[in-house]
Amino acid sequence: MHVFRGIRSAAILTAAAQFVTASASAADQASQLDGAQLSALWVVPFAGLLLSIAIMPLAAPRVWHHHYGKIAAGWALAFIVPSVLNVGLSPTLHELFHTIILEYVPFLVLLFALFTVAGGVLIKGNLHGSPSLNTGILGVGTLLASIAGTTGAAMLLIRPIIRANDNRQHNAHVIVFFIFLVANIGGALTPLGDPPLFLGFLKGVSFFWPTFNLLAPMALVVLIVLAVFYVLDWYMFHIDENYPPKPDPTPDSRLRIEGWANVVLLGVILLSVLLSGVWKPGIKVTLNHIDIELQNVVRDILLLLIAWTSWTITKHETRDGNGFSWGPIVEVAKLFAGIFITIIPAIAILKAGVSGALAPVVRLVMDAQGQPVNAMYFWLTGGLSSFLDNAPTYLVFFNIAGGNAEQLMGPLSTTLLAISAGAVFMGANTYIGNAPNFMVKAIAEERGIKMPSFFGYMLWSSAILIPCFLLVTWVFF
Repeated sequence: MHVFRGIRSAAILTAAAQFVTASASAADQASQLDGAQLSALWVVPFAGLLLSIAIMPLAAPRVWHHHYGKIAAGWALAFIVPSVLNVGLSPTLHELFHTIILEYVPFLVLLFALFTVAGGVLIKGNLHGSPSLNTGILGVGTLLASIAGTTGAAMLLIRPIIRANDNRQHNAHVIVFFIFLVANIGGALTPLGDPPLFLGFLKGVSFFWPTFNLLAPMALVVLIVLAVFYVLDWYMFHIDENYPPKPDPTPDSRLRIEGWANVVLLGVILLSVLLSGVWKPGIKVTLNHIDIELQNVVRDILLLLIAWTSWTITKHETRDGNGFSWGPIVEVAKLFAGIFITIIPAIAILKAGVSGALAPVVRLVMDAQGQPVNAMYFWLTGGLSSFLDNAPTYLVFFNIAGGNAEQLMGPLSTTLLAISAGAVFMGANTYIGNAPNFMVKAIAEERGIKMPSFFGYMLWSSAILIPCFLLVTWVFF
């Protein structure tokens, strides 16, 4: 319950900060950060945070474990302080509040609700992690991700698949492929599956456009990755037979599900998110030149109420059976606060297009006649989504391609396909490409699984996924 008190306190502080900022800038029109005026040096805090996430858990694990929040805050200040001094207080505050209120808070509220509700669904019974069973769970999770979202599907199935393999000597690869498929690629078929597609939906892309257009490339990648996983898991399964049997910490019992009310609440979460996309009352409040729309406020309040309801009605024994703790969501909240803040100048520079410091990157997506180069849209959207948050990255390239949903679904449909597939698929390339990645990693490590390092995970994704993405490029773009 202290977590909900913390959310309430944070909400009060945010409201107070909004009021103070709005009052202070009433006479001074806030302006956005002009990416055309920023040098590439402004990306250093973001790069520093990424390197900290990648290196410090290996080089200084105790320091990182106890102080990762302070380190993320330090890199955020490394952007905020120079921005105030060089760009001005008003534009800096405008960007900060825009990012926090319109992007970070909704992002975290949705993750928090899915994490809380999915953590109240307990799949009991001892599944034995054979290659066939593991492949089946990954397949089901991949399909579920487009319905319950990558976060919802990942939080629902990560603990059962960990328990199914907790008596195996080699099990980290199972979690790696789980991140590939359930936490990323499986979310490609609906706007509810992954945040980039939801942003497209809000921009006018029809709800079922991803279903019909991304089905073929998603199916190609999923079938290849599942086949590779089955062969690898079969090999690792038989290697384990050469080791002394490891005691199974999960007792044998019949398979059953506890917490069915939370399954219903997962559906209510999806309806709440969908509501904010289709209900447009046209009512908004402007704070510090930021428009806060009623449908988004209602959505976030509903999500918090759903999380509170789940916490209230779910037996503690059910959550204990899941090994539920707040640690993973706290880690994601702190690190992604730093990521959302430090990517502000990077996104601003990209939005500046050919006028910004990253103009060479932007020029790669168009030919000499100004026509889109769809293969480059796929790889640049995907490459940046591997390290930047994939939702704003999708939005940047959506706007570079013209930003007109009707045109992008029509004559430029292949360009929209490239942007959508790049943002969703390549979020799997690193631990920070998509929020569920880091959460799954944190849960697995909390349960004693030795996960690959940041760069170790990238070796896995480079070996397994990059060849698949090259094939997608050849076939579709």
